[in-house]
Amino acid sequence: MTFSRNIVHFDLDTFFVSVERLLRPELVGKPVIIGGTSDRGVVSSCSYEARKFGIHSAMPMKMARALCGDAILVRGDMELYSKYSHTVTDIIAEKAPLYEKASIDEHYLDVTGMDRFFGLQKWTHELRENIIRNTGLPISFGLSVNKTVSKIATGEAKPNGELYVGGEAVQPFLSPLSIRKIPGIGEKTYRLLRSMGVVTIDTLSHIPVEMMEQVMGKNGTVIWEKANGIDTTPVRPYHEAKSVSTETTFEQDSIDIIRMKEILVKMVEKISFELRDKQKLTACVTVKIRYSNFDTHTLQKQVPYTAFDHQLIPVVKELFDRIYQRRMLIRLIGVRFSNLISGNPQLNMFDDHVEMVNLYQALDRIRRKYGQKSVVRGVAIKNSEMVKW
Repeated sequence: MTFSRNIVHFDLDTFFVSVERLLRPELVGKPVIIGGTSDRGVVSSCSYEARKFGIHSAMPMKMARALCGDAILVRGDMELYSKYSHTVTDIIAEKAPLYEKASIDEHYLDVTGMDRFFGLQKWTHELRENIIRNTGLPISFGLSVNKTVSKIATGEAKPNGELYVGGEAVQPFLSPLSIRKIPGIGEKTYRLLRSMGVVTIDTLSHIPVEMMEQVMGKNGTVIWEKANGIDTTPVRPYHEAKSVSTETTFEQDSIDIIRMKEILVKMVEKISFELRDKQKLTACVTVKIRYSNFDTHTLQKQVPYTAFDHQLIPVVKELFDRIYQRRMLIRLIGVRFSNLISGNPQLNMFDDHVEMVNLYQALDRIRRKYGQKSVVRGVAIKNSEMVKW
């Protein structure tokens, strides 16, 4: 098989914990848990020392404290973590010809062709050293032929390491590893494969692809390809279509500010749900208004990564108050969330209880079953005859 691509996967090690340790060196070497600090809180992240006790993200804080009574609890600060994440992205953007920000702490780089001018291992090593020098954060990378193998290589390079897996070494590298190492294999899929007697990637790679598709559908084919080191997924440029938006034009131009804010709330609910449904987070909010004379104005604000209505609604209202200065009739309003990355919204539930997480999950299940308009805030259910959706 001929491999023509060179893909790098960068991953910041225990990112939230590492940022906290920059500010509080006494946390180094200690079991640290990031999240809501009450018993009803949720674990957002934890150190390697805490993981040894069986603690993991999304675990109820009460259970985590029972597993490790000596753990140091830290209430998370998404604004701080977002700042460091943007800094790392800026460093990568300055050097890499093509990169994709996959999550708050992960980046993929397509460096195909650069081996003609640079030693790729040396270039990637120097970029990693640049990130460490400028941020103080530990970061690992895997360099290989595609996204899947590079990501797995990064996992094997951790903590704070680097690993190169060339084309001829891909299958020998993958074969002895657990199927858990394959990106996209969740607990349900893992249990199914284990029930089939599959433990290692080598065993999985030798199952006929037709059987995998018969048992697991199209996802079975994707998993089989990954087990065989096949992944044609491209590195998508960070600036490419990284936004969701909605806007509405009024049937009649209006100056009813109270009603407009109610509509904005409804808009935020709509596209926040879209973010959570696609497991995305936003870092930039934009509000748009168009006056009756067709003058159009926008105003945006950087925010800590989130996908929660109750965190985004105040920002949208603030931007609307700032942008609406002319006291003219308004024809159109709109909201856009941009700078999107993949991520679990639970990550930034530092100030809320597990009940808030459960509430969002329950409401989203209802929306998926009965439609987005089946559950809305009280302020968003008034007569909507003045708008055209």
